[in-house]
Amino acid sequence: MTKLDTTAEVKAIARYVRMSPLKVRRVLDQIRGRSYREALIILEFMPYKACEPVLKVLRSAVANAEHNEGLEPTDLVVSQAFADGGPSLRRFRPRAQGRAYQIRKPTCHITVAVAPALADN
Repeated sequence: MTKLDTTAEVKAIARYVRMSPLKVRRVLDQIRGRSYREALIILEFMPYKACEPVLKVLRSAVANAEHNEGLEPTDLVVSQAFADGGPSLRRFRPRAQGRAYQIRKPTCHITVAVAPALADN
């Protein structure tokens, strides 16, 4: 394998996840910079609903690295993790005297990138 494995960064993106980006960022901040094994343990036991889609994206990124780049999952580190806002679904609730109040249901795009850990020599 003659690829530049030391700089290979593999990512996965989940788009239009029906969750607020702020709630997802709270979870992503906990796993950024950690090893794959550590990130899995953290996501399994955190009590937030946002852990489920983040875990799915992390597993997808590692599967991409393993399958497409031939990298070993145990050597991977979460190099980037961020959530961007997606389009908001707009719904309306009836209110008093014939008025309607808008309710925004936010979506987000979750991106997780993994890279091989740098060897400490």
